[in-house]
Amino acid sequence: MTTETIRCPKCAHEQTNRVECEACGLLFRKFEQAREREQEKSAPPPPDQSSEPTPQQAAPTTKIGSALVLVAVTAALTYYLTAGNKPEPVQPPPPQPAVTTAVEKKPMPEVAKPIPQRMELPPATSTTTPLASLEQAKNGTVAIETPWGTLGSGFFLTDSIVVTNKHVVEQKIGQLDEIRHKVKTNRRMIDLEQEQIAEIRNWLKRMEDSPARRQLVITLQEKERQLAKALPAQQEAEARLREMEKPKSTSEIKIFLADGSEYNPQSVRVSAKRDLAILSLYSAKAVPLKPADKSALLQQGNKVYTIGNPSGLRNTVTAGIFSGYRQDKETGEILLQTDAPINPGNSGGPLIDERGLVHGINTMIVRDTQGIGFAIPIQAVFEEFSINQP
Repeated sequence: MTTETIRCPKCAHEQTNRVECEACGLLFRKFEQAREREQEKSAPPPPDQSSEPTPQQAAPTTKIGSALVLVAVTAALTYYLTAGNKPEPVQPPPPQPAVTTAVEKKPMPEVAKPIPQRMELPPATSTTTPLASLEQAKNGTVAIETPWGTLGSGFFLTDSIVVTNKHVVEQKIGQLDEIRHKVKTNRRMIDLEQEQIAEIRNWLKRMEDSPARRQLVITLQEKERQLAKALPAQQEAEARLREMEKPKSTSEIKIFLADGSEYNPQSVRVSAKRDLAILSLYSAKAVPLKPADKSALLQQGNKVYTIGNPSGLRNTVTAGIFSGYRQDKETGEILLQTDAPINPGNSGGPLIDERGLVHGINTMIVRDTQGIGFAIPIQAVFEEFSINQP
């Protein structure tokens, strides 16, 4: 079915819209009404059959009619020109069709509570810029060193509670056995190397100068060079093992605040089923971090930051995005996945959003991969240790 095309009487623009000219804005209906009024006023009055005026009577009447026609034509042209100069009204955009996005649904564990709907957060203001939020989060993050050599991170949840991972503050017996085996094996290899070097020296004393002897000298020199490099590292490892084998108390754990001040915890509590621990610490310099509300869930693609003590580099900030919610196959626990770098020493540090709100506790990475790290949701701390959310 074809639509009839009309032409604008003012600018000759052709279109299918019969209401208003798309080029000059002329309203066709008003123009037609004005033209009809003009035609009605310019039409001669119907003759009166009962009495015909004399020529003397008709002359004044004709002059009056001409004046009225002139006034009507002037008014019509004024209206026409005024309507034509009006600015073109802005047409509302056509309604857009609704777009439906398919979201892959992940099965939730039976032990996990249903995830509530996301609460939209108000836009950030000048008082809550990402830089200010990051600075406050850095001040509330601590570095943790244990007497058995573990490095980790943590953060103030309240004025007197520091949150971290259990594996940061708890010495594992199996881990100590593994270190002991490695140190003793390396010591045995060094002893054998020293015996072999001694034998080579005896051979050289009995050999005459020859290419074989010169080659054996080069071999001896290389072995002595390698041994000189290995001995200091072995001695350091043996000293560390002796220190780890001494009876230790959790009160010997060192907590370093952002300004470098050092403290020892008054007490340590660890979770029986989660990789979580809380340390009691009283300091006037404590800067508690605000946990995210239970209903303020992260969405895939949200920007997040990790703060911690990777390899002893304190107050290190790394950035990434929230990748999704994942389920631990062994425990059924729900974890937060992120591509923000979580390196050794970051364990126990906070995973925060751009407002500085804590969403999780950094806990682990997948070995031999990049950009796959996990954090325990902050709500698990309140549930595990029966703490009221501030």
